[in-house]
Amino acid sequence: MGPLVVNEIISENTNFLLAFLIGIGFGLVLESSGFSSSRKLAGVFYGYDTVVLKVFFTAAITAMLGLLFMSLFGWIDLDLVYVNPAYIPSAIIGGVVMGGGFIIGGFCPGTSFCGAAIGKLDAMVFIGGLFIGVILFSETYGLWDKLYMAGFQGSPKLSESLGMSDGLFALFLILAAIGMFYVAEWAEKKFPREEY
Repeated sequence: MGPLVVNEIISENTNFLLAFLIGIGFGLVLESSGFSSSRKLAGVFYGYDTVVLKVFFTAAITAMLGLLFMSLFGWIDLDLVYVNPAYIPSAIIGGVVMGGGFIIGGFCPGTSFCGAAIGKLDAMVFIGGLFIGVILFSETYGLWDKLYMAGFQGSPKLSESLGMSDGLFALFLILAAIGMFYVAEWAEKKFPREEY
């Protein structure tokens, strides 16, 4: 039963190898989906290209359903799956900062490395800015640590916070995704990208 490392089914080194191979696969999927293009990525904010939204929402639902079914079949213990701790104020501020950087630069951290891997200069500049931001944050952490650690909520799952079962939450999320896909299609027709 998974998780594999926690239950000592595979070694830590094998886990790193699998993570490396999965990362390469993830990068290939990003590139084949067009996520190395800053125009395609920024298009989601302007409504003319919502492929990014659709791909990531589909990936999240696929992972969620995979975990639910593996749990149902006894292949994984969801209580042993790591859930990130929630710090609400810093998550909101971080989301605003990352969203602003995404709109301005046209990349998120993962897609910038995807773009840099195929030689895109704008992606390389974005990565440079990313590292500058990381260094500045780490060097000034003493100024931010109280805000960074504020509003600790533990490691709750959204389904638990809403007081519903994982299966019911999955159903509502799938319905929300279907609705979002329709809205995305409408937005692409309403705000077509002008070709120059």
